[in-house]
Amino acid sequence: MSHGPRSGLTAVSSALLAMSRHLEVRDVLKTIVASARELLDAQYAALGVPDDHGGFAQFVVDGVSEEQWKAIGPLPRQHGILAAMLHEATPERLADVRTDPRFEGWPSAHPDLIDFLGLPIRDGDEVIGALFLANKNCPKPAGSCGFTEDDEELLGILAQHAAIALTNARLYERSRELTIAEERSRLAHELHDAVSQKLFSLRLTAQAATALVDRDPARAKDELHQVATLAAEAADELRAAVVELRPAALEEDGLVATLRTQIQVLDRAHAAHVTFTGHGVKALPAAQEEALLRVAQEALHNALRHSGAEHVEVALHRQGTGAVLRVTDDGGGFDLRTVRSAGRHLGLVSMRDRAGGTGGRLTVRSAPGKGTTIEMEVPGG
Repeated sequence: MSHGPRSGLTAVSSALLAMSRHLEVRDVLKTIVASARELLDAQYAALGVPDDHGGFAQFVVDGVSEEQWKAIGPLPRQHGILAAMLHEATPERLADVRTDPRFEGWPSAHPDLIDFLGLPIRDGDEVIGALFLANKNCPKPAGSCGFTEDDEELLGILAQHAAIALTNARLYERSRELTIAEERSRLAHELHDAVSQKLFSLRLTAQAATALVDRDPARAKDELHQVATLAAEAADELRAAVVELRPAALEEDGLVATLRTQIQVLDRAHAAHVTFTGHGVKALPAAQEEALLRVAQEALHNALRHSGAEHVEVALHRQGTGAVLRVTDDGGGFDLRTVRSAGRHLGLVSMRDRAGGTGGRLTVRSAPGKGTTIEMEVPGG
């Protein structure tokens, strides 16, 4: 095995654990590349995920500064050594990549790569990426490669686990896309039910006011006041739905500000009084922030639509390096012994899945006539 600064079983274990911690594809790719470069003590490392058009859908590097990367220019195409790894699915270990007949040069701002070790990342028979390192930090006799057979074997182990981590991350992102689609479908139904009813009532009330204008102006005035009230309620319903359909606010404003904004809208849109407190919460990994937001939205939906609550309190507080979210209502509650049958109706299954998918934990406390508390803890970064 390589005798670099992070060699041995401990280093391999650290690299594999680092890969398993992330759920976002981009984070997984960065971790794989950084782990490979550190593990084999190389100056440069890169990982390319091919697209279907002869280029790369994603290309991540480690050992190159942001300024250098910008100066290099567009992403590479699938040619030369990279094409060999992707299309022939064979490892490449070279003493000097520049002398290989397949070498086709690189942009002027590109660092000089000499000794080279590359491996395909495979998921079964499919090549899903190419991982390579260059310029091993070690003495190199003329004409010899700094990377050894042991390095190639070690990188092969890393590539196998990288395939698992990358596949899992893709599945997670696909699952999240499907969940978002389900959320949008749910919101569409809610929007149709709530706003359509309001608009129908508004139309009938306006017709009644029109009929009363001549023979009973006082009653017509009352009906017009009702029209104004119904119109305001319909606008609030629309505003609440639009807020829920804008997940980009999470990236732009952060979790605390996004929750506060949404809860202010819900407080105006519903008869129940909805409040929010947030203290000391620092930025969390993106997957955890999104999971907390979605669980808060689901819990609020249950409390405002089904529980009959007069007060709903949402709190988000720092806990160690992570955070804890608590949504409490004074509504009708339910029997926890029947939670198995009620779980899907109340979204508890999806909430638990969201919590578990980010290394967190969901706790539900409720009883008939005693309200409900939904609590979610996440570990942070």
